[in-house]
Amino acid sequence: MLHHVYQLGETLQTYGYKLTVQRQTVLDAMLKNTDKHLSAEEIFEKVKEINPHIGMATVYRTIQLFEKIGIIHQIFLNDGMMRYHMVNPDEKHEHHHLICEICGDVIDVKEDMLETFEEKLLLKKGFIVTNHRVKVFGICKTCAKKLEDEKKHNEED
Repeated sequence: MLHHVYQLGETLQTYGYKLTVQRQTVLDAMLKNTDKHLSAEEIFEKVKEINPHIGMATVYRTIQLFEKIGIIHQIFLNDGMMRYHMVNPDEKHEHHHLICEICGDVIDVKEDMLETFEEKLLLKKGFIVTNHRVKVFGICKTCAKKLEDEKKHNEED
């Protein structure tokens, strides 16, 4: 993880920005929650736990800067809020998201399942895919089990 933080600091410098204490704090909060898709307000709450002197406006500006230079991606998961997650420099594209329509859980899919599609686009259309965002809506394993259990319970009555 230290190498990753170092890379992020270098990325900021490449674009002419410094890794200030405030930016480092926002970065730390996000790095501690890489498995989550946080809203700006949730990021602010995590930042306050680390440094209560950083304001919401600073967090918003930092999020905008991080997105602009490619440290984080913005994603709308149909819950009414813009959410953010760290960019993994080892991934060719953004990862896919499975969104449960019952509980709202978001499951990341790291595999790039569109490689064949991208190759066809290049061969047939001459189009080079540089990125894609995929959201798949359905019912997660936990909710599917609950529905099945409810169905069985109702049949027994």
